[in-house]
Amino acid sequence: MASESPGIGRHYLRYSSANILVLLAGLVSFPIMTRLLDNTQYGILGYYDTWVLLAVAVAKLGAQHSILRFYPHGGDEAALRTFSTNLFYLPLLVSLALWTITGAGIVITDWFVGATQSPVFWMAMLMTPLMVYSSLVETVLRATERSRMVMITRVAWRYLQLALMVGAVAAIQYTALAAYAGKLAAALIGIAFYFTWTRRNLVFSRQTLDPGSLKQSMAFGMPLVATEMLAVALVSIDRLMLKGLSGDFAVVGIYSIGAGLAMQVHMFMNLTVFESFTPMANRLYVTETAEAVRALKRKVLLPMTYAAVGVSILLVCLGTDVIIALSGNGKAASGPVFAVMGATNALFPVMLVCGYGLMLEKRTRTVLALGCTSVVLNTLLNLVLIPRYGVMGAAWATVGSSVAAAVGHCMLVSPALRQFPDRRTLALAGIAGVVAVGCAWGVLGIGLKPGWSRLILGGAMIGGPYLATLLLLDPRLRAMIPLRRKVAAVSGESLVG
Repeated sequence: MASESPGIGRHYLRYSSANILVLLAGLVSFPIMTRLLDNTQYGILGYYDTWVLLAVAVAKLGAQHSILRFYPHGGDEAALRTFSTNLFYLPLLVSLALWTITGAGIVITDWFVGATQSPVFWMAMLMTPLMVYSSLVETVLRATERSRMVMITRVAWRYLQLALMVGAVAAIQYTALAAYAGKLAAALIGIAFYFTWTRRNLVFSRQTLDPGSLKQSMAFGMPLVATEMLAVALVSIDRLMLKGLSGDFAVVGIYSIGAGLAMQVHMFMNLTVFESFTPMANRLYVTETAEAVRALKRKVLLPMTYAAVGVSILLVCLGTDVIIALSGNGKAASGPVFAVMGATNALFPVMLVCGYGLMLEKRTRTVLALGCTSVVLNTLLNLVLIPRYGVMGAAWATVGSSVAAAVGHCMLVSPALRQFPDRRTLALAGIAGVVAVGCAWGVLGIGLKPGWSRLILGGAMIGGPYLATLLLLDPRLRAMIPLRRKVAAVSGESLVG
């Protein structure tokens, strides 16, 4: 199977472009869906999405991690057949068997106890193997560095899902059932394309079947599966506990709106960086030294720290205005949730880059332990905070447990790999932050109407002085501006000439 290697810069451009386009789709779908669905229906949609995420995390059996780790780069056709058979198709077959047994068990149990599952539940059940298959195919594409295809399929799938979900809700009925039917239809179309690609590029061969390879794959991947499940649980447990402690889907809907939009911040600030940073960090660690990884971190942390602090200040000040602008005054209760969780998601990648290295050191048990600790802490905080503070209690529980996990990574990683932003960067970010907060106080005090007017004017009056302060005080940041570099290069050529 041929693979392209366009370089880290082009990979970053493609992944960032894809994530921005997916983010824009979310910004389009969010106001439409929150206006079409009431809090209860939106809560049902978020509730079953949570269970699908958990089911998919288990059903992949860690195969996605093994695909990335054991893909036979430079191997011949025989090696590729062995890989495809034992690390792609065999885990899929085992996963499908487990899904079939689980579904049959639910049907039999319901028949004995006289229970009836909702149609949305069965749609979520059908969605699970489809998402497992698509995830493994995309992992193969990433392993072979086909970032262009990943970009195209990721964006096309998201916009198809947007069109079919909104179309189903608008044309059929304003319910979570109609929305899920649209999502399922989009998944079936996406799977049809992936299936065509898989038949051409991943060959199954009975002669190369090796159950031992599956055992090796699971031994490597299952600890990471547990970590992935814990990460999903950390994101999802608030919704489940809000439903359990309040018994009200409307409360879950209020939380889901704010947390769902905050997840878009996570995707924009975190995923794109690590899709590009992680492969380069691994290569530097293997081919050079830990100091090379720290040098890469220093290079990344300069602009990342400035961006994270600025975005977090904007979200704290104007998060509710974003919700009102996108979804109307009726969803304003979700604003504080988005402000708190969005600001945390903006700062979180900085802490993760600082503490990145446990996977390089193959300390997966430590990663798993940190995930367990974070989920337990989140659960305990929810038990204490939700009865007292309701929806905001769940938000603060997620913030507290996420920060604890990030701090744990920084504390436990080897000092040879640990790297924080330098003091100058932190000091300048603090100075610019004080300027921005002062401007925010002025914006919020002049009585602008909540929503678009305060969002647009306030964003300019807060973000503009923040950026201007940094550009004025830090020549390193000025040197990163592409236009400035181009002008400097042209001027230098003129002087030489």
